[in-house]
Amino acid sequence: MTTKISQPETCPAQGLLKLLSGKWKPEIFRLAVESPLRFNSLLRQISGSNRQSLAVSLKELEEADLLEKVIIRQKPLHIEYYLTEKGKSLIPVFRQLEGIS
Repeated sequence: MTTKISQPETCPAQGLLKLLSGKWKPEIFRLAVESPLRFNSLLRQISGSNRQSLAVSLKELEEADLLEKVIIRQKPLHIEYYLTEKGKSLIPVFRQLEGIS
């Protein structure tokens, strides 16, 4: 039986591409760079998205430590998503990828 040994990425953008792979993640990340995110606002801003796919994408971005979920305990209760320090550190790489055409 062979085991696969994980090797570090040789290209700095490779890690970002893995973290942002998925249908809605790049758009969510781009919007998070501009301002804090709210779920219903994302549903309106990302055409073709649905509740389930956005919820999964947000959860995966949280697990990758790119987004932080903050519960605002005001009436009405709401949740906002912010870029983490790790997420902020990836903005220059993301901008470079955006500039490639």
